[in-house]
Amino acid sequence: MTPATALAAIPDGLRDPLLAALSEIATNFAAHRWEPSELNGGKLCEAAYTILRSHCDGTWAPKPAKPMNMVLACTDFEKEDKTKFPQSVRITTPRLMIALYEIRNNRGVGHAGSDVDPNHMDATLVLAGAKWVVAELIRIFHGVTTTEASAVVDALVERIIPAVWVIGDTRRVLVPGLSMKDQTLLLLYGPAGWVGEADLVTAVEHSNPSVYRRDVLVRAHRDRLLEYDATGRRVHISPKGIDYVETNLKEHLAA
Repeated sequence: MTPATALAAIPDGLRDPLLAALSEIATNFAAHRWEPSELNGGKLCEAAYTILRSHCDGTWAPKPAKPMNMVLACTDFEKEDKTKFPQSVRITTPRLMIALYEIRNNRGVGHAGSDVDPNHMDATLVLAGAKWVVAELIRIFHGVTTTEASAVVDALVERIIPAVWVIGDTRRVLVPGLSMKDQTLLLLYGPAGWVGEADLVTAVEHSNPSVYRRDVLVRAHRDRLLEYDATGRRVHISPKGIDYVETNLKEHLAA
């Protein structure tokens, strides 16, 4: 299964709004727009609710519907037949949707006197919860493992970075003066999976692939900022590399 086929069993009228809401949440989160990220959690919950409701009723709704009372509507899933629908459909997913929807409705911007920005904290929960809900729907409707479903969702929510311009199959870092190392890590920060070495060479326009491999990729691999697969000629950013970008290049992550 690929991102392109994720939730293919669900009609486009429900699938597309669900994935669009997930993409909006991830995009706003990457740009540090915490409040829109929270609000779009409500859109995702309404799409996910309609998908589960349609699944239980045996008839697909044409588009997402907002129940009059999300808490009661999600609680009603507990009444479904245990022999037909697993606990995830009846209890776990609906309960998480209630929490996400409550953040959307009842957590405002007027917080004061806190050491942690609650808008950032709330948005972090919304993003993680939204990814979990979509991964669980993929797992349920495709019969795959949790790990496989999570990997598909990670590929669906590639980080959007304003400093990186995507034109066709090519990426360009729009910030002048950055080192090859910093350009490379910015380029790796967005994609959820492996990136081909040749694609990075093209993106940074290095004149010598061998020198780029030696001076940038191998050194960054040694510093554990990324994983360089010399056999497959591919590169993957590491958790340490992500922390480096978010600490040292954070001004290039927001619009």
